[in-house]
Amino acid sequence: MRDEWFRADRLPHIYCAGCGNGTIVNCVLEAVSMTGWDRKNTVFLSGIGCSSRAPGYILTDSLHTTHGRAIAFATGVKMADPSLHVVVFTGDGDLAAIGGNHFIHACRRNIDLTVVCMNNHIYGMTGGQGSPTTPLGKTSTTTPYGASETPFDLVDLAVAAGANYVARWTSFHVKQLTEAVLNGLNTPGFSLIEVRCQCPTSYGRRNKYREPVDYITHLKAHAILKDKWESMEKSGQDMPADSFPVGEFVRRARPVMGVPDEA
Repeated sequence: MRDEWFRADRLPHIYCAGCGNGTIVNCVLEAVSMTGWDRKNTVFLSGIGCSSRAPGYILTDSLHTTHGRAIAFATGVKMADPSLHVVVFTGDGDLAAIGGNHFIHACRRNIDLTVVCMNNHIYGMTGGQGSPTTPLGKTSTTTPYGASETPFDLVDLAVAAGANYVARWTSFHVKQLTEAVLNGLNTPGFSLIEVRCQCPTSYGRRNKYREPVDYITHLKAHAILKDKWESMEKSGQDMPADSFPVGEFVRRARPVMGVPDEA
């Protein structure tokens, strides 16, 4: 049962009202509860940021590490004891900015980790600065006139770098997200599940999504299933503004670091 993984003494959580991170933690623990894993053999790690509070609410061993270094620490944990199940919570700034090199090289090495990225397009905890995924034209404390740099596509980055499993959903798609996390947990090698989610406090109020439901509605309306997205691209259709593909992007069986290639 999912509830068996929560630290009841730490609840209620400290996330802002309407934050999408609580929904994501719920989906991840629902998926973990389906694996039959033993809590004593499961470790959750995080870096710095709103997303990084998540392991503190989970009844397992955990590491709250330095900014951007969660994957580096997770690599050490997995290499020290390959029998452990290792899951990383991270945010778009933590993963793609200061932690960017750790991210791409963990994908390249195909280390047996599952990484869940809570992508709210901003540094929510440390001042509302623009992140590597802030959409073009959106405002933050460091992009008051609108972001002018092309954002990273975390899914494309992970696929190109070599991850064995890559999926993207949103905080609206709770059933699909839970299934994707479960697939990631059960796929040997590096797995990335990107979750686009609402941050009403730092991102929403600066970009006309003042109520949590406003951005959830936006995510629902602009998420296009991967197969339909590819069909639209193939036919030369113009993509709707602010739209993005969701679904499973890759599931493969590249050799896993630390595991002999029996092929």
